[in-house]
Amino acid sequence: MPPLRTALLQSSGRPGSVDENLKVLDEAAGRAAAAGAGLLVCPEMFLTGYAIGADVHRLAEPADGEAADAVADIAVRHGLAVHYGYPERDGDVVYNSAQLIGPDGARLANYRKTHLFGCFEQEWFTPGEDAVVQAELGGLTIGLMICYDVEFPENVRAHALAGTDLLLVPTAQMHPFQFVAENVVPVRAFENQMYVAYVNRTGPEGEFEFVGLSCLAGPDGASRARAGRGEELVFGDADPEFLRASRENNPYLRDRRPGLYASLI
Repeated sequence: MPPLRTALLQSSGRPGSVDENLKVLDEAAGRAAAAGAGLLVCPEMFLTGYAIGADVHRLAEPADGEAADAVADIAVRHGLAVHYGYPERDGDVVYNSAQLIGPDGARLANYRKTHLFGCFEQEWFTPGEDAVVQAELGGLTIGLMICYDVEFPENVRAHALAGTDLLLVPTAQMHPFQFVAENVVPVRAFENQMYVAYVNRTGPEGEFEFVGLSCLAGPDGASRARAGRGEELVFGDADPEFLRASRENNPYLRDRRPGLYASLI
């Protein structure tokens, strides 16, 4: 199977405006497709903005709402899959969610953030309950996660044990926690033998300063793509053959002794 060229859209878009963010997404999808990408990954809460207070609830939509239809149209027109973050309304509650739309416009997977970070998220969102959400794309098993979730090693290990090849992690990583992007994410990729696409917002937004540094980390712990601090579209390949060979040579998962770890839960 050929590598899956993956585009990482490091951008905060236009906080508070779904229409403007869809325009940013459309333009980025065009550039990504022209560069041969089969997948475009956007940051956490890209559709609406992150630090938008009560507008989180005002702009929240169902997973199959009008915005999802608009993203599906973008995916079809440009012929690539799109993964984006958004506030999801389900009845009376709102989740911090991310959805993967296939190149044919089909909704492949929807994930609700399970670990909410800080007072801001805990005020506006309900935590999700499904730790492992997956889909198939380009011959790879794609896993979905959001930001703070990846900082819990149990979370990523659950994906590894479930067969995730490429873990998509839209994020709103802020100062002074840039060491997560620089160090934690590549280690997660190595210790779990998978690719991790970690895609951040950038610049000031409300009380936060997002640090960029988006990356596609490989199973060898090296970054196949790494953005700077500003708005940027970067590319990296998730190579199934390299992943297979890496897993053969790195025995973390084979050498586990689960009977010793019962105290963790």
